[in-house]
Parts: sequence; C-alpha cells; structure tokens
Amino acid sequence: MKKIVNTLVCTLLLTLLAAPGFAETTPEQLAAESEAYVKTTAKETPTVPETIVAKVDEACALLTKEGPAAFPKFKGKGSPFLFEGTYIWIHSLKETRMLMHPIKYKMEGNELIGLKDEKGKRFFVAMNNVANETGQGWVEYYWPVPGTKDIVRKVSYVKKCTMTDGVDVVIGCGIYNGDQAAMAKLDIK
Repeated sequence: MKKIVNTLVCTLLLTLLAAPGFAETTPEQLAAESEAYVKTTAKETPTVPETIVAKVDEACALLTKEGPAAFPKFKGKGSPFLFEGTYIWIHSLKETRMLMHPIKYKMEGNELIGLKDEKGKRFFVAMNNVANETGQGWVEYYWPVPGTKDIVRKVSYVKKCTMTDGVDVVIGCGIYNGDQAAMAKLDIK
C-alpha cells in the first residue's frame, strides 16, 4: 500500500511540475534575479577594459554559433555574462531594437534609436555608428548602476556581430567602476 501511495504522489508531483506555467519564471522574475546576481559580482577593484572586450568576444562567438537560441544564457543567476557588476546586452543593428537585456526586460522588442541619456546623448545612435564604422569601439553615456537608481558615467564596449540567422547585432557591455588609467587610453565616442 505504501508503495502505491508513494507512486501516486510522485506521479502527481511530476504531473504538476510538467503543467504549463507551473514552474516557469516570468520575465520580471528573471530580470530581478539577473539584477540581484549582477550586484553580487561587483568588485571593489576597478574593471579593466580587456575583461569587457573578452566577454563581448565570447558573447559574439556564442551568437555566431547558436544565434537567438543563446539569449537565455545571458540571463539569470550564474550566467557568465553577468560579471563584475555589469552585463551583456544585444540589440539589432538595422532597427536598433533591443533583442536581449538581462535586467531591463521591458526594453526588449523596443526600438531605441531615439533614447537619450540625461545629458541628451542618443547613445544607441553612437553605438550603431561605431559598429558600422569600425566594427567595435567604446561609447560613453550616463546610465543607472544595476540595483540602484544612481545614474553614472558608463563606458561601454560595443561590437558588431552576425548571428546564425544572418541578423547583424550590436553586443554591448559597460564599465561602471573602471580602471581610470586604462580607460584614459581608450578612444571613447
């Protein structure tokens, strides 16, 4: 009898867990998880530009291999693309549409060509110009630090990348707490 009850309980649990929507994470929950995780990765020592470039290159290699199917790998606790208090985002080059943002999920699907920072800079225009002109480079703008409402200078490395589906994207990652000496040597737009 005990074995039958255990089997029924296990079957019921498996059925519930497999039910649509039961264990799914909402975009809002995943963004909150990503933001909380990013905060735990922040370091007191300054981020060096080479770390950012290496992560963007890694992201481009992944997107070249897997395309949009790789987007979930950029989100959530434990993602290697959430690191040193920052994160990777991906937007389309042609439409300047946000394709993947691990923290600001409401931006996904939106065209961002007109978005301005607090100083009036249309920074997505600047990012696309850099991607089109040189393939990669650095762009400065003002943006909130993950997990806060503090708007600070952010210097982001952006790179043009073509995914498996042929869509050209811009992969970006920014520095909030940068090594000032190393950043002074960058050609920042």
